[in-house]
Amino acid sequence: MTISVRQGFASADRDLVVELYWQAFGDKLGLVLRPQACALAFIGAVVRADHSFCAYDARGQLLGVAGFKSPDGAFVGGDLGALARVYGWGGAIWRAGLLTLLGRDMENRRFLLDGLVVRPEARSQGVGSALLQAITEEAARRGYSEVRLDVIDTNQRARALYEREGFRPLKTQRLGLLSWIFGFSAATTMVRAVGGTPGDDGNKPVLALHKRPGHPPDQQERPGGA
Repeated sequence: MTISVRQGFASADRDLVVELYWQAFGDKLGLVLRPQACALAFIGAVVRADHSFCAYDARGQLLGVAGFKSPDGAFVGGDLGALARVYGWGGAIWRAGLLTLLGRDMENRRFLLDGLVVRPEARSQGVGSALLQAITEEAARRGYSEVRLDVIDTNQRARALYEREGFRPLKTQRLGLLSWIFGFSAATTMVRAVGGTPGDDGNKPVLALHKRPGHPPDQQERPGGA
């Protein structure tokens, strides 16, 4: 498979990006962001194309997306006001409190992956590896020495990918009683050196990496972190 990785996504792909994100993380965020219509509206309002890389096939079909966090914002961030516009102030306040518990701080030497999603029909074809390569190259461009991510204990498929790509576990944090809210018991922080060599899963794609997309990414007002 030929995979083209571009920074950002077109407006026409926004709804699909939002749907993929919700499919991947809805189990974790469901009790906080449901009902689903509100969750999709909120994510659609705050998702940032300029904090993402997208993988496309030769026909231009979106295969997957990886987001990152920077001092300027996050792939899916949003603030209390953004929550209030969807859920009202009463619903926004308690949701913001719970979402804060899932927040991940920036570090000086580690570039933070802020979600990676691959369409179910495109899995096991090198899409995730291609997106991780793009994230690693962006980390190097920004002067970071490592890439960092968090993977939950219920997503062993993703952890297996990260391990194949050279990520190593750093620490595991258990949620305790919060596991009843978020649907997982623990999250493991994993890191990979920017100059590290990924593993070979035997199914590497033909990759074309475009640092600037053929279409400009969506521009929107920058939200604060949630």
